[in-house]
Amino acid sequence: MKKFTIIGISIIMFFFKNSVAANNEKIFFDFKINSITGEIIDLNNYKDKVVLIVNTASYCGFTNQYTELQTLWDKYKSKGLIVLGIPSNSFNQEKNSNSEVKEFCEVNFDIDFPLTSITDVKGENAHEIYQWAKENYGKSAVPKWNFYKILINRQGKIEDTFSSLTNPMSKKITNIIEKIL
Repeated sequence: MKKFTIIGISIIMFFFKNSVAANNEKIFFDFKINSITGEIIDLNNYKDKVVLIVNTASYCGFTNQYTELQTLWDKYKSKGLIVLGIPSNSFNQEKNSNSEVKEFCEVNFDIDFPLTSITDVKGENAHEIYQWAKENYGKSAVPKWNFYKILINRQGKIEDTFSSLTNPMSKKITNIIEKIL
């Protein structure tokens, strides 16, 4: 009887272990997100690229970082970098509509890197990208404020995270980008 109990527990543990591991098998490129104009961005289209995702907000003290994000995009896009702006009202500093955000970015910062629709980046309603990031990288992948940056490597895994205080063109960010491009 003891033998059957041990075998039964081993089988249950085996299946439980596999179901937990399956969640961690997803990579960044397995997700989709809506663009600011309503189309679906299939992140699989960015496969084998380096992606910097940044939760943005129009009314934030860090909003001037849009300028450096555009500079970063212009400098490295031909080498395989994607800058993906993710407007968010998770910190109550974003405009009310996608069209307002799009116009604000284009008029004030001449942004032409991809932007998503306004998206939750923390809490229970966080987009699945951010839930995945937290599950696979821990609390340091959860944005603490607007303009928090998550760098995704070519394998679709989180390479590093950067606080809102870290400017997009800082050596801290560009050195890692150059290393993994």
